[in-house]
Amino acid sequence: MGKPTMQSENLERSLQERHIQLIAIGGAIGVGLFLGANEAIRSAGPALIFSYLIGGLIIFTVMRALGEIAVAHPVSGSFSAYANMYLGPMMGYITGWTYWFLWVITCMAEITAVGVYTNYWFPSLPQWIPALGALVCMTLVNLAAVKAYGEFEFWFALLKIVTILAMIGMGLLMIVAGIGRGGEAAGISNLWAHGGFMPNGIGGVLKAMGIVMFAYVGTELIGVTAGEAADPQKSIPSAIDKVFWRILIFYIGTLFVTMALFPWDEIGTKGSPFVLVFQDLGITKAAGIINFVVLTAALSSCNSGIFSTGRMLYSQALQHRGPKLFARLNAGRVPSWAIVFSAVCLLLGVLLNYILPDDVFILVTSVAAFAALWIWGTILVVQMKSRKGMTPAERKSLLYPMPFYPLSNWIAMACLIGVVVILACDPKAYVAVIVGPVWLIFLVAVYYLKGWHKEDRGGPHSSDR
Repeated sequence: MGKPTMQSENLERSLQERHIQLIAIGGAIGVGLFLGANEAIRSAGPALIFSYLIGGLIIFTVMRALGEIAVAHPVSGSFSAYANMYLGPMMGYITGWTYWFLWVITCMAEITAVGVYTNYWFPSLPQWIPALGALVCMTLVNLAAVKAYGEFEFWFALLKIVTILAMIGMGLLMIVAGIGRGGEAAGISNLWAHGGFMPNGIGGVLKAMGIVMFAYVGTELIGVTAGEAADPQKSIPSAIDKVFWRILIFYIGTLFVTMALFPWDEIGTKGSPFVLVFQDLGITKAAGIINFVVLTAALSSCNSGIFSTGRMLYSQALQHRGPKLFARLNAGRVPSWAIVFSAVCLLLGVLLNYILPDDVFILVTSVAAFAALWIWGTILVVQMKSRKGMTPAERKSLLYPMPFYPLSNWIAMACLIGVVVILACDPKAYVAVIVGPVWLIFLVAVYYLKGWHKEDRGGPHSSDR
């Protein structure tokens, strides 16, 4: 069998390194951090810091696996295209449409959140108006040019980063010097004074892993940007290495300051920890400021979601697993029809948020939760498969090799499977383990009903011909 080949793409390569780094950070830092990871804190207490550290190491391993392939094959279809290369067209099709669905569901929630946050200033304004406005604006940004998307996401992410760093810095001043607390240093005794550092034992730390892992969803956007990066051989490795440590610092730094300043069992009962910290410093408009930042965080996620869904549909069209219309590019060399289709689906999602009861919507979002684990697992398997097909000389010439291969792959895979087991044992989350496979069965059924399996009998890469 010959060496796998990639589809030919004609996207504009205008994303700079600064864009890619901030896109990855912005994608992984969602509104949940600003509102407080309350449920995870209730599960693990201060030991949640360990949960985020473990989760961060797992995701870093996944990103290094993705980076090895993305540097060698910088295409916008990313892990979907790689699955098509190394695991066959059906896996490429399933992975691409699953990732598309993951971001459509995520964006449904984020667009709805825009309406909720806008109501803080305009309580009489119908919620659907700002939600629709956000969808239209972000769609137009993505239709203009990929550089416009990159610039918007750069500034959105930068605002989140500045807010987080300000909160961590001010919190540390309160802890060490008592700034905002009458000169009395807060100290860090809250980390162990309320039932110990691990009040719910190792079980609490493990139970929180499901929530923690999903907090890292979005880091894989680095791979999706590869097809439009100006210098992927330089920007992709730099983004993966730097983004991991920055995200880890942001999450762990925020959790450390939050749980040092406030008893862990009271967090979430008195509002966002960000608001509380700024209010203690005498910033009376703290709630309004944080609401604005969280609003931009929702817009940021929506912006990234429309970008990634458009590129996934573009890749599926090139693999002949989606309408040919999705492969068309506009004057700005962006997949306009793929973006518009995703935006229409998101519009439907906004409407469904108002007419479907909460339990039905939870069933849908469970698919998104399962999808994240599927994508990460696929990345690890694809990287191992790509290595097996290499000659010793090719392995030696890799520009960004996966460290500790294949041991790191197997450890990360075991951890991802462990998260699935944790979800299955959690009464609030076990539905993900049921609905996720149903989604995959649906995709496989479509694959066979469309007769694509007959087209692919000529070989695992026949759709690339």
